Order: sequence, then structure tokens, then C-alpha cells
Amino acid sequence: MSAQNRSSLREIEPTQPDYENVHVQPLYTDSTTSTFLVFVKKEVPKHYHASHTEQVMVLEGKGRMQLGEKEIMVKKGDFIVIPAGTLHAVRVIGRKPMKVLSIQSPEFKGEDRIFVDN
Repeated sequence: MSAQNRSSLREIEPTQPDYENVHVQPLYTDSTTSTFLVFVKKEVPKHYHASHTEQVMVLEGKGRMQLGEKEIMVKKGDFIVIPAGTLHAVRVIGRKPMKVLSIQSPEFKGEDRIFVDN
């Protein structure tokens, strides 16, 4: 995927507007990092990344996030660092979906997402 110039992340909408719960839209990737816009209507189930650090910036919406052993409220403007191996999940609060910028290092190819049962 090549570099893309964007004037505003606020202007980017899901490429599949009829998504049921989670829609992941790749923005950029190379061998050191991957960047995604993630749209969440309901929740992202508990999971962790064994070898990836994830940085999340909430652009729209709000939710209740499990981050390790803690539960925190997250809202527009919040920045969260999720170290490799850290259990995390989020449940949307309210009617408005969450829109988050997710940056993962090293490059994320979708193979390091380990879901955990309650």
C-alpha cells in the first residue's frame, strides 16, 4: 500500500457503510507500522496482540474499554497505548459508533489478534 495524503480523518467514512459491528479500513502499512481507521458500532471482543504494540486515538464516539485488569471510559480525543500482550476490548456507549485511529507496530498483517473467552 502506498502513502496517501489525507486532509482530514474526520472526512473519511467507512468504505462499507452497511457493516454490522466492526469495519477496519487500512490507511497505510510498511514493514515497521500499520495504520487503520476502525469503526465500531457495538463492541470489539477481548483480545490481545502477542507481538504488536497498538496505539489508539479516539476520533468519534465513546466507550468503556478493558485495558489489562482496568476498565476505563474512553471518548473523543483520548489516546491509549496498548503494549504487546495486553488484553483489551471496547464496548460502545450511546448510539454513535466509535471511530478510532489504530497504529500498530511492527507491520500488522491480521495474524496477531488472539481472542479470549470471558
